[in-house]
Amino acid sequence: MQSPLIFTLLGRAGCGKGTQAKLLTEKFGLTYIGSGEMLRSLAKNSDFAGENIKRFMQEGKLVPSSLIIRLWINRLEEIKAKQDKDFSGIIFDGIPRMLIEAKVLADALSWYEWDKNFKAILVDISREEAFGRLTKRRQCKNCGQLIPYVGDYKNLEKCDKCGGELVVRQDDTPEAINLRLDLFDQEVMPVVEFFEKNSRLIKINGEQSIEKVFEEIVSKI
Repeated sequence: MQSPLIFTLLGRAGCGKGTQAKLLTEKFGLTYIGSGEMLRSLAKNSDFAGENIKRFMQEGKLVPSSLIIRLWINRLEEIKAKQDKDFSGIIFDGIPRMLIEAKVLADALSWYEWDKNFKAILVDISREEAFGRLTKRRQCKNCGQLIPYVGDYKNLEKCDKCGGELVVRQDDTPEAINLRLDLFDQEVMPVVEFFEKNSRLIKINGEQSIEKVFEEIVSKI
């Protein structure tokens, strides 16, 4: 059996990780694991975890590593249990966010025998570009699709997927955005350096059109 493709997408908030993850998922038939998606799903619950996750996200804080690691380890267990000859691989979106998570991920991929074709893809944009995009991006009130502030998406008046109303996300306040960008510099950059040191990093110019970013990713992987 050919070794599956395993990718994780890294980059400042607003760089388009989610969009590129979906494009790569479609092209290579990958299984998608998104930290934001999992956390937003839990945040809908009215229990202790749901209320705390909601508060952390609104304030731009990172939820504890213990929680995020548990979520994606459980998902990896599910995928491994169902793995068959048609399994193409996995793409992580927004994982890992801290050095400890990067080391756990590396260990987990080795344990599940998925580490041979693993690469971390950094979609690189400046802090100024990220802030500009985040203060202007929108989300569909109906289906939840994120509408990035790039290319033709800037001119959309309604969701191109379902026609729903476009609104600013609750956690996209300037204060929360600046905190998320600070956390990237403090916590995620050591992750980038870790993968670079271990020859796992692919760096992409994220300040291009969605199509050009995707083309560069495909050409480098």
